[in-house]
Parts: sequence; C-alpha cells; structure tokens
Amino acid sequence: MYDMYTTRRLIQAIEGINPADSFLRDRYFPSNGTADIFNHEKVLCEYKDGDLRLAPVILQRSGGVALSRAATRMYEYEPPEIRPKRTITLDMVSARGFGEALYGDKSPQQRAQIMIMQDLLELDNSITRTEEMMAASTLLNNGCVLKAVGDDSGKTEEYEVRFYDGDTNPALYVPVKKWDDPTSDILGDLNAMASMLTRKGLQASDYVCAPDVADAVLNNDGVQAMLDNRRIEIGEAAPRLESPGAAVVCQLNVRGRIISIISYDQVYADPASGAIEQYIPSGCGVMTAPRAGHTVYGAVTQVEQSDGEMHTYAKARVPKYLADANSDVRELRVTSRPLCLPYNRDAWCASKSLLSE
Repeated sequence: MYDMYTTRRLIQAIEGINPADSFLRDRYFPSNGTADIFNHEKVLCEYKDGDLRLAPVILQRSGGVALSRAATRMYEYEPPEIRPKRTITLDMVSARGFGEALYGDKSPQQRAQIMIMQDLLELDNSITRTEEMMAASTLLNNGCVLKAVGDDSGKTEEYEVRFYDGDTNPALYVPVKKWDDPTSDILGDLNAMASMLTRKGLQASDYVCAPDVADAVLNNDGVQAMLDNRRIEIGEAAPRLESPGAAVVCQLNVRGRIISIISYDQVYADPASGAIEQYIPSGCGVMTAPRAGHTVYGAVTQVEQSDGEMHTYAKARVPKYLADANSDVRELRVTSRPLCLPYNRDAWCASKSLLSE
C-alpha cells in the first residue's frame, strides 16, 4: 500500500521542491552534493592558509627541494538543529482551504494531503532563509552566532562557531573615513580589502554590500570621476540583476582588479521580535569571491512513528510525520543541520559601520 507519509516518501517530495532564492549561500557557500553531507551528526571543518611560495630553483642533477605543505586546520563541529514544524487539526481540513472553490468538494483527507505538501514547501523555505542568514553572518563575522531555543521557548542559548583564533577578527577592515564623506578614498579602501585577500593567494572579485553602501560607492566623487573617463576602460556603471535582491550596480577597475559592487537588499523576519532585518545590515559590506566556502550538513537521527526505532538520514532536509489519534492532531516537521564553512582561512574581508550615524 502506498503511504505518502513515510519519511522516505516525504524526503523524495521535499527534494523535488524548487529551492527558495538564497544568493549568499548559493554563490559563496554552494554545497557539493553528497560530498558535503555527513553520515554522522558531527561534521569536519578543514581549511588552510593561502600559499604564494615560489618553487625552489635547484642545481642541475640535484635531487630537488622538499616544499612543505600549506598549514591546515581541522575542527569537529556539531551543527545546530533547525527544526520548524506545522500542525494539522480536524478543523483545518474540515472547512474550505486556501485557494479552493467557495463550495469545494474536496474531502478532509485530500485537504490534509494538499496542506502537507504546502507545509513542506514553506518549512523548506524557512530553513533556506536561516541558511542565508548563517551565510551572511559567516561573511561579516568570520563565524556565526545563532540563538538556539530550548524547551523553554522564552529562553535562548547561543550557538557560536568562529574561524579564527583569539578575540580579534583578522578578516575585518576599518576605513580611515566614512564612505559618505565626500573626501573618502573608496577606491583605495576597496584596493586595501582586495589586497588582504590576494596577498594570501586568495581571489577578490565581489564586494557585496547593503544598498546604502552601494549608493555611497556610486555617489563618491572619485568613483564618478573614474567612471566618467571614456578614454580607457576603467569601469562600468550598468546595473545587472544577479538574483532577486542582488544587483551588480557597477564594476570597478581597482588597480587592475575588476571588482563587482553587488547591492543586496533581501530581508527576513526576526523570529524573536518579528522585526524585518537585512541579511547584510546597513553600512556593511564584504570583499570575497564566489565559492569561497561551502555548506555542509550533519546527519539527522530520529525515532520513526512507523516502527518506534531510531533511524539516521544523511540528507540536507529530513521530514518527520507524526499523528496523534487521541487528540486528532497531525504534525509535520523538517530538520536540517547546516553549517557554512570556508575553504581557506580568512577567505573574505568584511567592513562595518561604513556610513555616518
């Protein structure tokens, strides 16, 4: 008998969902499929230093010179559990559903199936938004701090992971002048941030920032003077949409490096306060390059209602269906254990408080 509510059937259903837009995660932390999904609840974080060493020159017929391997760091993390859920009660499926004809003829069972599929989509999208927030936090802070909710929903505990040693983030740049100052040297600051990456053998091609920072770049006298010079190809101001909410507002030739200035204005609703927040907060920006990191997933272990046994799933999304016959309530939840990791140490350079208060 076909049972659409088994975990494996629900996994097939959720894997067929078109993913929500997630520019930061997909561009800078793309997942490498099964290679980034672990069979254990803990994941390995391994990143290395950039390497610019020259190959040694040797005398003819010499045996060669050993070149030491670049320093690597390996840590073991237990990714946080993201677990949104929805309930379905009898009164929800007894009446007309959203989008259904005024006098619909669907049965409660049919409405429940439709509601389950819609809930899968919305729960998956909510997890994607959390992953996007994690990607933004990792770029801006060289690590991520999440507020985890326990049994008491009124209290939270912090889950923190950082990719540097000590108390000071080395992947942070502070300009001499605010960028809304007419005399600020934005091109010089962009070059300094790019150099922090290229001097370590890393790429620098994107400067993704809040819309107000992008406006400050376009309104800067030095940038405008450079873009107005038509004698040589030194830059381009032709807005181009990369993804919903992400637009390349200009490309600048910063001392030979072509840097795309990407304005990102996507927002999310804070789960605690309900306030609308920007993924990249006002006055902030990050210099980096595509595929600077990757998103990994820890395995999910859960007790199945069908047999009462524990089952482990190595998947990015793991649904679970529960039915309480005593209270006539069904529950659908989706669990994910993601973590955004860098490939190299300090693979980005963030800047904050770029504008005057």
